[in-house]
Amino acid sequence: MKDTNEIRIVETEERPTAVLRAEVPVAELPTFFQKAFGATWNVLRKQGLSPTGPPFALYHGIPTGSVDVEVGFPVTTSPRPEGEVAASALPGGRAVEAVHVGPYDTMGETYGQVEQWMVAERLKPGPVMWESYLSDPQAEPDPATWRTLIHWPVA
Repeated sequence: MKDTNEIRIVETEERPTAVLRAEVPVAELPTFFQKAFGATWNVLRKQGLSPTGPPFALYHGIPTGSVDVEVGFPVTTSPRPEGEVAASALPGGRAVEAVHVGPYDTMGETYGQVEQWMVAERLKPGPVMWESYLSDPQAEPDPATWRTLIHWPVA
């Protein structure tokens, strides 16, 4: 993402989710994501539920060496807790939205642009943020084309 015109304020609706939540070292996020997507997908199938949107990761606080993260799928109805999979929700309300295009390891640049935009607009970042993964790396192997929708609620 290069153009800050792509950053905007949106109203989000609270959405139920099926997630795995853990404190994860940043270096181990890819492994945790694979585990979480597989586990939540299996629980949804077993319970007759379907995702209502792309997979996501919701971060509680700014990632440092490790991060408190929920990884899973939005759903129409909260799942029954099963194993490590729990029901949660994506928050509703006012949020700053941006689309990151490119590999996941360059998302920090987009977050930096969002944060600068929020400061310029005199908006206070909320305590969580989430990413919805619009591209499937298995279907689109070129990381330069991957699209990730970032939401950062306004406090």
